[in-house]
Amino acid sequence: MVLMALLFSIFITVIGAIGFVSPAKLIRFVRKFQISTGLYLVAGFRVVFGLALFFAADSSRAPEVIRVVGIIVLVSGLITPIFGLDRFRRILNWWSTRPATFQRVWAGFTLAFGLLCAYAVAPCFPF
Repeated sequence: MVLMALLFSIFITVIGAIGFVSPAKLIRFVRKFQISTGLYLVAGFRVVFGLALFFAADSSRAPEVIRVVGIIVLVSGLITPIFGLDRFRRILNWWSTRPATFQRVWAGFTLAFGLLCAYAVAPCFPF
């Protein structure tokens, strides 16, 4: 589970970096998920990532934090389909009309979140 949590964290870091460098590219990427299959794919990603964080927490650098973050991500994945495509599209349309600086700040939070998770779950080496 540690490797899975690390890989998911790196993926989120990359998404945040792309959004920070080019918000338009991130928006184009996210728009691909505006179908019901995409919504369920995102929900599944969140559920698996949340479970991976939860089960990797014991061997992480910050077990309590990673366990809580894992639960939050898991719950967000479970409720994602409840919000539905219409709400997802409205949020995406609203977000895409914000200034690039606003979008970069949010992408920066995503980047920081991914880095924090990756650092916390990465195996510790006693050097």
